[in-house]
Amino acid sequence: MGMLLARQDDPAIWLSSEAERAASLNAFLKYRPAGDICVFAYGSLIWNPAIKTMDQCVARLSGWHRLFCLSMTAGRGTAALPGLALGLDHGGDCLGIAYRIAQKDVQSELSILWSREMLLGGYIPKWVEITDQDGHPVANAMTFVIDPSHRNYAGDLSTPAIIRRLATAAGSWGSAADYLFRTLAALRERQIHDAHQEKIGVLVTSALQCAGQV
Repeated sequence: MGMLLARQDDPAIWLSSEAERAASLNAFLKYRPAGDICVFAYGSLIWNPAIKTMDQCVARLSGWHRLFCLSMTAGRGTAALPGLALGLDHGGDCLGIAYRIAQKDVQSELSILWSREMLLGGYIPKWVEITDQDGHPVANAMTFVIDPSHRNYAGDLSTPAIIRRLATAAGSWGSAADYLFRTLAALRERQIHDAHQEKIGVLVTSALQCAGQV
């Protein structure tokens, strides 16, 4: 999301500077493993990775679960009608996609990710251990977990509040409902079943039908 588009949705929004993102990335990479690295994707990075990768596979991350827990006043919402984006919150486990980035491309491709995922704040980049679906180690990967201390953390929203936001919010990137449905479609395509998010999808579809939008 460009800065200009973000400010169209929310003129008062806080945005990180290019220098801040570069410093964050450089600090993070001090602890990177040697060689190629993996990026664990659980939401929009599955259906729109926007980075150059070598290969991909389904992977499991234990100790974190996929949740609509980041309030969005830009992109998929506005200041007047905030939407929601997915984050990884503590507890449970999560099936997603592990993208492998070649060692020579790590700096350039993660710079792209930082410009996208760290622009608005709310996420913490983190090194995590991921496994295959049978529990065998795959890699030490990086991913973006939610920052529960951030002002846009929304992990305590009720299910009706989540449904209302996803069914009504839209911004310069499109609707929050579209974000949900694209994520569900990408998970199904890779034979990943997320019962909670499938339930959210059914409820949002019902809400859109009641509003005459489907």
